[in-house]
Amino acid sequence: MNESQNRLDIDQIRIDIDHVDSEIVNLLAERKGLSLRMAHEKGRVDQPSRDQSREEDLIAKRVASGQDHDLDSGLIIQVWRAIVDDSVRVQQEALGRGADETTGVTVAIQGIEGSYSYLACQQYFGARGTEVSVVTSRTFSEAIQNVRDGRADATVLPMENTTSGAITEVYDLLLESGLHLTGDIKFKVRHCLLGVQGASIADMRKIYCHTQAVAQCSEFLATLEDCEVVHFSDTALSGKRIKDLNDPSIGAIASEEAARLFDLEVLKSGIANREENYTRFVVVASDPIDIPEGVPAKTSIVMAVSNRPGALMDALAIFSEGDINLVKLESRPILHNPREELFYVDFEGDVSEKTVDAVLSTLMKEVRFLKVLGSYPSRDLRQKPKLRTPESRQVNAREALVEPSPTTDDPKGYRLGSRGHKSSSTVVEVGGARFGGDDLVMIAGPCAVESWDQIVATAREVRDAGASVLRGGCFKPRTSPYSFQGLGLEGLDMLAEAGKTFGLPVVTEVLSPEDVDAVAKKSDILQIGTRNMQNFSLLAAVGRTHRPVLLKRGMSSSLDELLQAAEYILAEGNQQVILCERGIRTFERSTRNTLDLSAVPVLKSRTHLPVVVDPSHAAGSRDLVPPLALAAEAVGAHGIMVEIHPDPDTALSDGPQSLHFHQFEHLMGALGIPPNRRVSGG
Repeated sequence: MNESQNRLDIDQIRIDIDHVDSEIVNLLAERKGLSLRMAHEKGRVDQPSRDQSREEDLIAKRVASGQDHDLDSGLIIQVWRAIVDDSVRVQQEALGRGADETTGVTVAIQGIEGSYSYLACQQYFGARGTEVSVVTSRTFSEAIQNVRDGRADATVLPMENTTSGAITEVYDLLLESGLHLTGDIKFKVRHCLLGVQGASIADMRKIYCHTQAVAQCSEFLATLEDCEVVHFSDTALSGKRIKDLNDPSIGAIASEEAARLFDLEVLKSGIANREENYTRFVVVASDPIDIPEGVPAKTSIVMAVSNRPGALMDALAIFSEGDINLVKLESRPILHNPREELFYVDFEGDVSEKTVDAVLSTLMKEVRFLKVLGSYPSRDLRQKPKLRTPESRQVNAREALVEPSPTTDDPKGYRLGSRGHKSSSTVVEVGGARFGGDDLVMIAGPCAVESWDQIVATAREVRDAGASVLRGGCFKPRTSPYSFQGLGLEGLDMLAEAGKTFGLPVVTEVLSPEDVDAVAKKSDILQIGTRNMQNFSLLAAVGRTHRPVLLKRGMSSSLDELLQAAEYILAEGNQQVILCERGIRTFERSTRNTLDLSAVPVLKSRTHLPVVVDPSHAAGSRDLVPPLALAAEAVGAHGIMVEIHPDPDTALSDGPQSLHFHQFEHLMGALGIPPNRRVSGG
């Protein structure tokens, strides 16, 4: 073929590409028209403009369709997330729910007009010349949900008070919300004692006030004799309550604005313990903001460090080495794990700065959990020049942790789990078991928790044989709807109690984002099963917890896809991910699945995360489990997970692949794990 013919072929291919691109544009326009129709219908029935659960399901389906055409999963996720975000924007604009400050902003607050949240909201946005519409909410959680559902552009939440300290409920909600901090304001709170017309302090027998107001005005309240203090959900609502009761012996602690709003008398103003009584409010929105160059900014993060001496000091030293000034450090017990602490940190700078990005990247390698809550302009900091190169760009809090640098760029779509990001191997510690350490970790237990007697007998065997972790299925995703589906939360209670009885941490599977909190309360490790490896909403949900995650390889998934799935968990902040090879589906039918032992050394070369092997699900036959387990140890697995049962022939789930107790003891001996080896911290 001559050069002229080659040129004609290239030109024709380019014409064909232009035709395909034109069709894509036409289809995007058609999709936008459907989004506008959807906005009309949602407006007619007053539905939220955003459905995050459907969005994740839609993207998961597109990934599956893309795999049928040999398309890269990372590309599909990136393209469709952009399409979905644009669709939401189109709907919000059509419904008038967009965050356009030129026309006004809709803000969700806890409480009603006249509350301190309302006053702080007016002060913050009023200073920007923005018209504010308020959506009232009964609780902080409801205010956050109004933003997530698209009913409001932002919410204003109290974080801390100079008298009563941190508002812990808000800290916990921010961590789980998936929203971004976009601003803060220090609001001077001036508490007043209000009463109906004709009331007096001497006649007060009952006072309604918010819990925080009780703490902030404790000295004044102590001077009142024979007066009952009734905790109320909101300061302004307490004013409305006494207005409705119209009883001169009942008062309320609220603002002067509430007094004007409900035509009440201010019986005494300035009753807080301290005259300088300030509450710091934060502004929270769905999307991060770009901070103009030269504007002083703060960043808020949450982190959890390893449970060892000096771990917190080592983490804080990273900020010092990066010449970044810390302005706040607050500790909170981890939910469901009160022996360990979360640390909320505020520091100067924003995530678009190279120095901040470098510090966060280094910090990510050292901590167990890290989440950026947001970067935002701060009036508390003095103006200073930003050290940015012309080509630097604004990035949001999530991108700051996952943006590849030139030296660690990985084309496969994962960075945080790569050796380029962290060269040393991660060790995940759970109740004395160290996944990724020098010793092989053995996980054992039944496929499903069936009864108290069964799980107690199994836990005793697991402990006595020398294994480190007790497994047991409580929620069973079965291929057939007629198969045993597990005991659910009842089984989880049994598993957790058996683990405590015999000093063993426990691992069980979680099936949906809605179940994550409930399972995390009881299980020391959260397992993501093979069918859910690409359930992106579930991966994100476990990524927001502080429990280690055992992520099983999908039955038809590549190792790149496994690592990309792990990246979803890591990018949400949870660095405690354990990968599990459990066999993949091939044309071979002599075993249940084909155990890919080559995956262990390949993964160990690509990722710093620990790798365990599940030979039970690969084999499908108990006689094949021991040799496969020995082979897994030989290729360098950090752990092995096997199924055992007191009487496998009567097991309600996967009996043929479950080992008898005597077979399990023989396997432990072959692996060189001595019996009665106790693990500390169980």
